[in-house]
This record gives sequence, structure tokens and C-alpha cells, in this order.
Amino acid sequence: MPPSQDAPRLPPLPPGFRLGVATAAYQVEGAPEAEGRGPSVWDTFAARPGAVAGGLAAGDLGADHYRRFREDVSLLADLGVDAYRYSIPWSRVQPSGRGAPNAAGLDHYERLVDTLLKAGIDPVVTLFHGDLPQGLEDDGGWLNRETISRFGDYAALVGERLADRVSAWVPVDEPNVVAFLGYGTGSHAPGRRLMFHAIPVAHHLLIGHGVATSALRAAGAERVGCANHHAPMWPASDDEADVGATKLFDSLWNGFFIEPMLLGRYPRDLEILLDDVIEPGDLALIRQPLDFYGISYYAPMRIAAAPEEAETPFMPVPLLGYPTTDLGWPVVPDALREWLITFRARYRAALPPLCITAAGAAYADTPDEQGVVDDDARIAYLDGHLRAVSAAVQRGVDVQGMFVWSLLDGFDGAQGYQAPFGLVRVEPGCKKRVPKASFDWFHDVIASRTRSIG
Repeated sequence: MPPSQDAPRLPPLPPGFRLGVATAAYQVEGAPEAEGRGPSVWDTFAARPGAVAGGLAAGDLGADHYRRFREDVSLLADLGVDAYRYSIPWSRVQPSGRGAPNAAGLDHYERLVDTLLKAGIDPVVTLFHGDLPQGLEDDGGWLNRETISRFGDYAALVGERLADRVSAWVPVDEPNVVAFLGYGTGSHAPGRRLMFHAIPVAHHLLIGHGVATSALRAAGAERVGCANHHAPMWPASDDEADVGATKLFDSLWNGFFIEPMLLGRYPRDLEILLDDVIEPGDLALIRQPLDFYGISYYAPMRIAAAPEEAETPFMPVPLLGYPTTDLGWPVVPDALREWLITFRARYRAALPPLCITAAGAAYADTPDEQGVVDDDARIAYLDGHLRAVSAAVQRGVDVQGMFVWSLLDGFDGAQGYQAPFGLVRVEPGCKKRVPKASFDWFHDVIASRTRSIG
């Protein structure tokens, strides 16, 4: 695919900056019955009436990526990406989350790795993207410390098979989302409403990250990092209550995951919540050397103090005055630039190189009469955020790459199919792939970057 002759002005990127796209297995793979896959917490959650927007029973087809992975690798090659970040679902490797590996599942992911490498694309593998085997959830899930050991076993199995060919690894994707939305508010799988009693889940996920990192390195993995969901926190007003609530939520959503990984401690104002949770050696397990610190980023959050009778002392409120995505998330590219610069200033010597492990926007664009999906809003979102990253790099922040979320429209968790993030439309029913205008734009960005450094 040649660069478009009438492409818009493209964002400037630093030399050597790597570009890729990302997906999550449960959102795009489908084929739940194929080759011995066991049920996951998302299968159970999505089957609950009302759990998924649009009344969908389950994401059983997704984008059918499992069966069509060769077609999708061809799309990746056409796009020109350096790397593809995707997840391996635990329940395809160990259907119940424990015991002997499912050889057919491992064989599939070996084929995917080899197909990517043959196309000149680096595989970046996420081991856990929220889809815990239901068998482990039945035994307590991430509330149960035994799940940490089981995760280490799973990481060792996958690492033994693939570590010699996978370029980089992410043990746990967005542990704050799993802990606080999955176990805290119940809006994601597994759908528990534990509120602050979900703190042990967050701690166990962080230990799981550390244990899996050690297992991957023992198997020969050369690059291991993380993919933590971060957001700037803006108080709703200058009122002391709003400012205090914002600081507390910032500590929970951001600091709770940054500080153990980078500094080997939790934020001081949260230590009281962990008195009965931390065991000797836990923080040393969490603070593993990282080859990159991954930041998944979508939008800033505006926080206010909650009413006294509320379950938590903070609550999100709308951030007005900015365009929004179809999920209602504000589009504020400069907030990413500002956050990256602040992040570097706060953690300087402790920071490894950074990577934007996911950034994207949900817009439900449909084809016109000619079959073209003209998603200008998504292009504007990605352009603005690439420019924000570039500006942060010019200010001395070491950001080495960015993965666009997502390659394909798919089943997006609690949102079902109503808020697609993909550069490629997936037609309902037949699952035909239709590259959107953003696909062509991102191709031009990659080609321009390649020409400028080649």
C-alpha cells in the first residue's frame, strides 16, 4: 500500500520511535470451544443478563481472530507496524488454570509467533488481560494467594515454549482495572462488588506480575515490562474536599501500582489499608527490574468529593469543555504530555524507558455508500496523542514507542460491540475486515517515520 498522496500533515516522531497496534484475546479471538479452551471469568460475566451493553450474551465470536490470524497478520504487514501486542488467554494454555498444559493451545500461539516473525513483525505478548480461568475464580480468584503461584506456573509454561522468539512480555495488563472494576465495583469480570475490600486483589496482582517476571526471565525472556493504566487526576474544584478526594483516588489508581513496581513501597497514605495484606518478601517480589514501563492511556479524570453516605470518598464527574469519544471520555491530548513530564520528574532515577502500551478512542463509525469508513475523529485523537508524546520526548522523557488500541473492532468487555476502537472494521456476522481511514492514516505515519530515519 503506497503512502496516500493527499495524507494530512503527519505528527513528528523521534528517531527510532517504534509503532504498533494492540489487541486482547477475549475481545477479538472468538472460538471459545476451539482446541480445549476452558471457560474464563469473562465468559461467565458476559452471560449475566444486563452485564454487557446492548444485551449481548457473550463475546463468543469477537472478531474471529483465532481462526483468521493469518489474514490479520497480513493486515499488520500492510499497515507496516514494528510490533503487535496481543494476549495469550490463560484458559487456552491451562483450561482450569492449573495442571498440565493444553498442547493444542500452545501450538496455536507458536504458529502465531512464527507467522508474525516471518512477516517482520515483533510479537509482544501479554500473559494476563483480565480473563482468569473460571476454575481459579471458583477458588477465590485473585483474592486467593494461591492464584499467584498458579500464574507463575502458567508464565513458566508459556515462557518455556516462546521466550526464544517473543521480543517483549507484559505479565499483567492494567491490574488496577482488574482489581477495582472487576472486584471493586463489579462493572467488569468477575463482577464482584467488594469496594475497598478489593485491595488484596490489587496486591496479589502485583505479586503475580513479579512472580511471572521472574519465571519469564528464567525461561530466557530478554525484555519484560508492564502495562499499567494511568490517568491524570484533576480536582473538580479548588475546594479542599475535592482536592483531598482527588489525591486519594490518584494514590489508588496511579500510585498504588507505580510505587511498588518502581520503589518497592506503597503510597504512605494507603499503607493502613494493607496492614493485614502484605507478607514478608512481597514488596521485593513486586519490585522486579523492568526493561520498559508501559503506560496505557485514554483520558484524564475529574474527581470530586463524594457525599458522606457514599461507599467511597471520591467520585468521577464529567470533564466539560472538551470533545468526547462515543464512550463519553474527554479527548485531551495535552494531558498526556503533561502527565509524562510529571511522571519523569517524580520518579527520575527509578524509571526505565517508557512505552505507551495502549492508546485509542471508541467511535461507532459505519461505512458510507462506497463502503468507506471515514473515522476522522479517531485520526484526530491518535494524531493529537502522538504529537503529545513527541512533545514530551522533546522535553527529555524517554518514550520509545506507542501501540494503538486497537487493530480490530471487537467485543469490548462491558461495552459489548457498541463502542469499537479498531483501525479495522469487522462486519457483523461474516466478520469481513474493512480497513478504516485511520488504518490508511496510520500506515502513512509509519511510512513517514521509516523514511525519516531510514
